Amino acid sequence: MLTKTEKEYLLRLSRKTLEKSFDGREDLIPKNIPFDSLKKKMGTFVTLTKNGNLRGCIGHIFPINPIYIDIVRNSVSAAFEDTRFKPLRKEELDSIQIEISILSVPKKLDYNSPEDLLKRLNQNVDGVYLNFGRRSSTFLPQVWEKIPNKEDFLDQLCLKAWLPPGSWKNKNCEIYTYQVENFSEKLD
Repeated sequence: MLTKTEKEYLLRLSRKTLEKSFDGREDLIPKNIPFDSLKKKMGTFVTLTKNGNLRGCIGHIFPINPIYIDIVRNSVSAAFEDTRFKPLRKEELDSIQIEISILSVPKKLDYNSPEDLLKRLNQNVDGVYLNFGRRSSTFLPQVWEKIPNKEDFLDQLCLKAWLPPGSWKNKNCEIYTYQVENFSEKLD
């Protein structure tokens, strides 16, 4: 669990990263950070919304970078590299809200059947990572708000991975779950 001060720092870091990106600056990763806790390696996502609609969301499910480095890199990626959207324009920056998610390490979910899988998923709590062959995708727990039906949730996760709906029922499909601590800016 991050403190309120640490969360505020990460949100400011993300916002400053976007501002610096438009100024063409390359010194995006801070040399010194005031919190040792943000040097821990954790999976993170940065989600950008505009008027309540998704505008970019990029992250790492598994811990590969210290939190503060991941937030900088994922902020840039969410703004400029999410292929579902055109790159963010500078004039949009004031209307963008930043949400950050810090992920627990995903754990493989053991289940005996598709019905058992549905029973084991904790709606509105679990983020879900689906891995099938060379294809994978994830939904943060916040996606349950938009797709509350478990079967629909898993079918959409399959589609996101470029798999046919229902692929989650295949015995070779691996499902991992994780939880997040998420927080966002409060825009006036």
